[in-house]
Amino acid sequence: MSYDKLPLEPLFKKIDELKPKFIERLRKAIAIPSVSSDETLRPRVVDMANFLKNELTTLGFHDIQMKDLGIQPPPVADPNLKLPPIVLGRFGNDASKKTVLVYGHYDVQPALKEDGWATDPFDMYHDEAKDILFGRGTTDDKGPVIGWLNVIEAHNELKWELPVNLVVCFEGMEESGSLGLEGLIAKEAKQYFSKVDTVCISDNYWLGTSKPVLTYGLRGCNYYQIIVNGPGADLHSGIFGGIVAEPMTDLIKVMSQLVDSTGKILIPGIDDMIAPLTDKEDALYDDIDFSVEELNAASGSKTSLHDNKKDILKHRWRYPSLSLHGIEGGFSGAGAKTVIPAKVIGKFSIRTVPDIDSAKLDQLVFDHVNKLNAQLNSPNTLKVELIHDGNYWVSNPFNEAFTAAAKATEDVWNIKPDFTREGGSIPITITFEKELGTDVLLLPMGRGDDGAHSINEKLNLSNYINGCKTLGGYLHYYGKS
Repeated sequence: MSYDKLPLEPLFKKIDELKPKFIERLRKAIAIPSVSSDETLRPRVVDMANFLKNELTTLGFHDIQMKDLGIQPPPVADPNLKLPPIVLGRFGNDASKKTVLVYGHYDVQPALKEDGWATDPFDMYHDEAKDILFGRGTTDDKGPVIGWLNVIEAHNELKWELPVNLVVCFEGMEESGSLGLEGLIAKEAKQYFSKVDTVCISDNYWLGTSKPVLTYGLRGCNYYQIIVNGPGADLHSGIFGGIVAEPMTDLIKVMSQLVDSTGKILIPGIDDMIAPLTDKEDALYDDIDFSVEELNAASGSKTSLHDNKKDILKHRWRYPSLSLHGIEGGFSGAGAKTVIPAKVIGKFSIRTVPDIDSAKLDQLVFDHVNKLNAQLNSPNTLKVELIHDGNYWVSNPFNEAFTAAAKATEDVWNIKPDFTREGGSIPITITFEKELGTDVLLLPMGRGDDGAHSINEKLNLSNYINGCKTLGGYLHYYGKS
């Protein structure tokens, strides 16, 4: 061991002993179809909040609050639809201890048996031969949320004091845009969250299936659209083809000059903003367990633009990418339709990384698109606009929280974790850092093949139980740091 190991065997043994109870607790949580995007299921999302409130009460949490977020803004079918509450609770209030805030979400993606599930998505199925738990929410994010409760129960059973003060923040709209959460964090930053030293989120996954990871970075996402207006109505190409300027021709010409087929972004100035790669950061990629074969398996094809692990991961995590997503307004059905569309809208996004400034990026995009349009000398009108943006996030993987999580991971799994970033976005990480003035750690429980938003979502039982040990161990190593 490359660190001072804490005497946590009794805790790990107790978690093993309580395994049947922990499986049952997760089963009860999975049975509540808390689908936030389905208005008809909103009462069940509230049921899930109450389930958590009852669990927290039983475990001895105090100052438990159900924060009302008011009415859900449009578009909604029911104009009086209430947002589900955010569940807050505290365990311990010792001024001499550090305070850890743990965030998770209790809502889930939609799921129906007829979507292709092998079993009922809301009746957790334990495949005992493979020791896998199947059900909607097992890995995203009810498994990790319930994991934190299990950690408290194990401490209670041992009559062990928690090594930190714990604050929980569980929301019910994460799968539907986290409506209301940012405002609540800002409001409670100097109140409920005033003593928080660090934030831990368990809402992501290992890179692969065999090696635990800690995640210290996420790319942001700026999403744009290009609108080209031409004729007053859709036209027949037999009558007007060759004699009017066609919006689709202009759009395709412009979109073809945003990125090339090797993935290189063609907008000047973006590369100049990317933070340089340090030797220390580069070294983090050396031991990561990943291969081109895993990429091919994940994409279902042999279409990788890079032929080695380090290049693949750097282009997924620490370099920007530009993706063309689609065109609205043109003919896209089967068959042959000879229409000249009057208006077309092209959609594309840029995944952002340190140190890309979002406003500066927008200006570079607008200037490039407008310059390309000017070169067309087309009588059509073109407009480019930002639809939405979310900033990148990167933390220091060598800080106290990450070091504690690395020790806990090695203690439980007998292997040093990989330090990873992710290509996607979890906007709430930035909100916590900005509003609370603290660091965020992403400490995943599940594996890369869990199928979080897919059919047959699962959580390996070893990840669930060892995940509980890792969460508990993290609190101890952080409390001692």
